Amino acid sequence: MKIKHIYIAISFFALTISNAQITSDENFRKPVWETIKKIEKAFHVTINDDRGLLKGKELDYADWRIEPGNLAISLTNILAPFELMYFKQPDGTYIIRKYENHKVSVDKGKERLDYLTTLYSNVTEWEARKKELKACMITSFGLDKAPPMPKSKPILTPKRIYKDYSIENIGLEILPGVYVTGSIYRPYPFNKKAPIILTPDGHFGDGRYRKDEQYRCAMMAKMGAIVVSYDLFAWGESLLQFPEETHRNSIASTVQVLSGIRLLDYLATTKNADVSRVGVTGGSGGGSHTMFLAALDDRITVSAPVVMVSSHFSGGCPCESGRGIHLCGNGTNNAEISAMMAPKPQLIVSDGKDWTLAVPELEFPFIQRTYVLYGKKDLVENAHFAKEGHDFGISKRMALYPFMAKYLGLDLNKVKNAKGEIDESTCVIEPYDKLYVFGNKAENLPKNALKDINKLYEMFEEKNNKIYEVKK
Repeated sequence: MKIKHIYIAISFFALTISNAQITSDENFRKPVWETIKKIEKAFHVTINDDRGLLKGKELDYADWRIEPGNLAISLTNILAPFELMYFKQPDGTYIIRKYENHKVSVDKGKERLDYLTTLYSNVTEWEARKKELKACMITSFGLDKAPPMPKSKPILTPKRIYKDYSIENIGLEILPGVYVTGSIYRPYPFNKKAPIILTPDGHFGDGRYRKDEQYRCAMMAKMGAIVVSYDLFAWGESLLQFPEETHRNSIASTVQVLSGIRLLDYLATTKNADVSRVGVTGGSGGGSHTMFLAALDDRITVSAPVVMVSSHFSGGCPCESGRGIHLCGNGTNNAEISAMMAPKPQLIVSDGKDWTLAVPELEFPFIQRTYVLYGKKDLVENAHFAKEGHDFGISKRMALYPFMAKYLGLDLNKVKNAKGEIDESTCVIEPYDKLYVFGNKAENLPKNALKDINKLYEMFEEKNNKIYEVKK
């Protein structure tokens, strides 16, 4: 017991000496975690450094940076010198993270949305804002510098015929030597006008070859649409041209936007394609590009971004956020980009276990406000799955099918069983090799296929004697 008392006494004495030594002679320098503990006590909060980001860090004038009565400024003052940020968790605690340009806290996202609502209060003001954002996005992506699409014919594989739909694979040269690869699903028999639906791929495992994407495309084709599913840049068959590492180069986002636009250009020339009815839907990174295409291409009439609409997260991959489009208009975010679809029909699909967790209370009311300006409040919907995570699972697809049917004039009864239920069981899940356009051994890869990312940058007049590094 005496030893314990001595230990306590020594500890208290050491703490007293330590505090006494923190003076202007040492610029009031102290370990950052000590100041964080002081902030916790002052503001009655819990702050977790679960990744050890504060370990070994000290700061001049640390305690002086605490702003009485203002937790946000206090934390920012302490963390910003180390390029660290804080995020408020749903349980009210705070966590410390490295600075990321594409991610802020939910509270910061709300602050940004509150600010954006002050910029426009009527259709005229919003249309001016939208025009500004669109022009900036075009320039940021470099679409205004894109070479014309080559006049080469697309590479098409023989059709596979299944119950009520067909599939053929496509390789379309969208830039000199650069091919977008995908599969086109059509109703079968195909004998009347049909809407077009673009389905940009996301970062889910197995890419566009995965079951949920094949189900989605086949079902919408059975309902009466021409549906095209296509690979990300440096993903899937695109890897035959560009290595996986180049997917994290910013030019990936430009190529992916062009892929959607130029696939639509091509499909618009095909038999029975109805360009007055064009939908787009994708999940995750494909959700980002769903929003981008809807914002940039006026031919899009129906949009359904899945698990990606967020005011506080703009995509962790440069193929989504690498071109700085979220700096447009002195700062925007995916919620406002999603709102650029107004007043055309839009379904926003969200869940409770990723960055779309707050959509019903935060992003959706903000987006719906824009629709209200047009008197079209009911044309935007939110399907939220609070207990689900980041995927394009069956419940999300079941929300998608009726929406697309309603606004693209599709026949939902075509995919219902005898009980009147939407039934995916009649769709055929093809093995990977059947979805390849260039063959199992790339035997059909065109001889002019570009494999040099620096030459890809040159097309957009961005080389300037600089070698573009592969991002890892």
